[in-house]
Amino acid sequence: MTSIRQLHQQLVNKEKTAVEIATEFLARIEALEPQVKSFLHLTPDLALAQARKVDEKIARGESLHLLAGIPIALKDNLCTKGIPTTCASRILENFVPPYESTVTQKLRDLGAVIVGKTNLDEFAMGSSTENSGYHVTANPWDLSRVPGGSSGGSAAAVAAQECVVALGSDTGGSIRQPASFCGVVGLKPTYGLVSRFGLVAYASSLDQIGPFGRTVEDAAILLQAIAGYDPQDSTSLNLPIPDYSQFLKTSLKGLKIGVIKETFGEGLDQVVAEAVNQALAQLKALGATIKEISCPRFRYGLPTYYIIAPSEASANLARYDGVKYGIREDADSLIDMYTKTRAKGFGAEVKRRIMLGTYTLSAGYYDAYYLKAQKVRTLIKEDFDRAFQSVDVLVSPTSPTTAFKAGEKTADPLSMYLSDLMTIPVNLAGLPGLSLPCGFDGQGLPIGLQLVGNVLREDQLFHVAHAYEQSTDWHKRQPSFTN
Repeated sequence: MTSIRQLHQQLVNKEKTAVEIATEFLARIEALEPQVKSFLHLTPDLALAQARKVDEKIARGESLHLLAGIPIALKDNLCTKGIPTTCASRILENFVPPYESTVTQKLRDLGAVIVGKTNLDEFAMGSSTENSGYHVTANPWDLSRVPGGSSGGSAAAVAAQECVVALGSDTGGSIRQPASFCGVVGLKPTYGLVSRFGLVAYASSLDQIGPFGRTVEDAAILLQAIAGYDPQDSTSLNLPIPDYSQFLKTSLKGLKIGVIKETFGEGLDQVVAEAVNQALAQLKALGATIKEISCPRFRYGLPTYYIIAPSEASANLARYDGVKYGIREDADSLIDMYTKTRAKGFGAEVKRRIMLGTYTLSAGYYDAYYLKAQKVRTLIKEDFDRAFQSVDVLVSPTSPTTAFKAGEKTADPLSMYLSDLMTIPVNLAGLPGLSLPCGFDGQGLPIGLQLVGNVLREDQLFHVAHAYEQSTDWHKRQPSFTN
């Protein structure tokens, strides 16, 4: 297992060149990709060109950022100038953005090596990456299972070591749930901490871009690089960004950790509950005080989300009409062209959510559904506010189950939606949440532990996660087929 810091050391000590590192990862992608299918577009020429620039910097004796020369993958809903950005949708099949998203520009400026764009559920709508318009990504731990979603491609690429770190986006669990299924670290930052400029919008009041890594430190380094104020995003927070790596401590003395009572109950797999309880015992052994916390409105997160998110999606996806970009179907009239283009370009789940959202925003239903959902959202946020008056960090399972088999839930959207039961309330409240490995089930599938912090307390999440990670060896295990 290679971390950012290890590769950085190899570059600085001239044990390896950036081109050699990039070539190794590109060869690994070529070998594993036929089975894992993490990527939608590979960018080998760009990766090697970026690596050469890093080598030139080293030759000139210039100092390197930690991410310089580090192979990274990007979820394919982040706009990349000159590189296709499809959101895994047929409607954007040939779309090549004329501009760069803020986060990808930051990574380019630091010298990161972009190896490709990863697969996702179409327009980030789904929990299994089975809703992609192109192909299904496999879980590296068991190729017959899903990697989670919507950022399944990014999580699988990190787990299979096709890249060192990756970026995903999280609207209701789309970083944390695949991180849990694939046995890696995934973080959804506080809403507004990372610029959304150039992220193709799904639900604008919930979306956040965040990092995947195999270690907590790698996730912290990547967050450090992409966080910060951006005048191009009206929801961006104008605040100083701390050095997250200074919070990676191993003692939890004096920290209070709350266990969300409502996340342990019906629907939670016994093996997941046991792994999380063992993790809590470990946190206690590291010096933390553990207490049970009730967030009574937690269970209303799912219905609230499935009104707010589709409503925002129905507005955001109105722009895909065949006029400005993407595919266009020929027709006799404008309305006919809209209809044919959207019917052919959008998949079933995206159509389902657009219809749901359009219905809840329509005259006569707005107050009954959308307005009520926004009020419940406020109550969920109040539950969290109350909890953080007595504890520093909250803990729950990331997902009620381990990775399920591909095709197992496709006919039952509701059981698929339940995969995000634990993660959705965190987005509704705009809080940071982190998933890290805390065990394996009987079939060798990873189990994720979710840590939830107060607004802008990513530092505490990294502290707790790093202390737990360093006292266990879950993060050192690797999927056997990739060795």
